[in-house]
Amino acid sequence: MTTNRLEQLPYDIARSLLDIGAVALRPNEPFTWTSGLKSPIYCDNRLTMSHPEVRDLIAEGFAAIIRERYPDAEVIAGTATAGIPHAAWVAAKLNLPMIYIRDKAKGHGKQNQIEGKLAAGQKVVVIEDLISTGGSSLKAALAVQEAGGEVAAVLAIFTYQFAAAAEAFVAEGIPLATLSGYSALIKTAHELGTVSDEEVKILQSWREDPQSFGK
Repeated sequence: MTTNRLEQLPYDIARSLLDIGAVALRPNEPFTWTSGLKSPIYCDNRLTMSHPEVRDLIAEGFAAIIRERYPDAEVIAGTATAGIPHAAWVAAKLNLPMIYIRDKAKGHGKQNQIEGKLAAGQKVVVIEDLISTGGSSLKAALAVQEAGGEVAAVLAIFTYQFAAAAEAFVAEGIPLATLSGYSALIKTAHELGTVSDEEVKILQSWREDPQSFGK
């Protein structure tokens, strides 16, 4: 991908996620997450698996970022479970080995947390589907480090752009890059007429103070 194409990519990804229903916006009838948090957005990037053109756009976007910023990457890692298929498609495009990372070690057999071959010192790019607080993604990245790998970066399809998540990655010294994010999504949805001017304000207020939203 060219530089201009990469700059346009966040909006193309946002539009694709909206088109296939992977992202739903309900500023006036918020969703309730498992954590109890009220949210005007629900994101299910697993739906991208069922849309070849969208999943290829995502895979090529990841591959382009890796070629440009992390050309020394030696292994592509997918987070279980949503990151696994995307990691496989990216690894195929780059002709690199792939591994995947469980949220915790298996309770039987070799009790592996990382499946596949990872040699000490290998540079790894971790593929994730969604960044919320960043906790689970960082846990996966730290598992790679504990196994002897060197994490070049965590890449994700989409981020809610919470400040706390960005700060957590900085604190761990692990680079984070995403194909699209909340700002691009709101802008795209507004241009498409999916949300009104007033709803844009509601959506923006959620990211600024998610804990107080809907109260």
